[in-house]
Amino acid sequence: MQVSTSSDLIAALYQQNGSWLQSWVQRRVQNSEIAAELMQDTFVRLLARRVPAEQLQQPRAYLCTIAKGLVNDHWRRQVIEQAWLETLAALPPQILSSEEERLAVWQTLQELDAMLATLPEMARHVFLLSQIEGLTYKDIAQRLKISERTVKRHMERAFEVCLTAMLASQNLA
Repeated sequence: MQVSTSSDLIAALYQQNGSWLQSWVQRRVQNSEIAAELMQDTFVRLLARRVPAEQLQQPRAYLCTIAKGLVNDHWRRQVIEQAWLETLAALPPQILSSEEERLAVWQTLQELDAMLATLPEMARHVFLLSQIEGLTYKDIAQRLKISERTVKRHMERAFEVCLTAMLASQNLA
């Protein structure tokens, strides 16, 4: 495929692979609107990366790699939002009665989400299984088919990032 500019290349890739990629994403998220957004975000990221044409010998594989990350981010946000909603539902109404309190909790969750985004994918997954689903290291190891020692290393990394973020926020406060 001979194209003159990066944006021309992206436009051609979009025409040739957009529908296919949206179907691919939709099979993973089970929602056509979210799939359309994630497909578009994939091309936006590709455009922002300014990838030379010679690196796109297998465009579908490259697009899938970007889309997988976006799908993982989507599910991670869903887990955090669900935890937020469950927490709110479990609290007596008077605990989070003011908009300011709700906003503060929501901002804390967004900060947690940003912090988790800095972790490698496996460390983030292990951390969420432990903290959100309440699984033991042994259960996580069995589910992910990794050793308990590896689970422990991922958790140590996640807690290190949490501690660093907490210390940074205390220094800014």
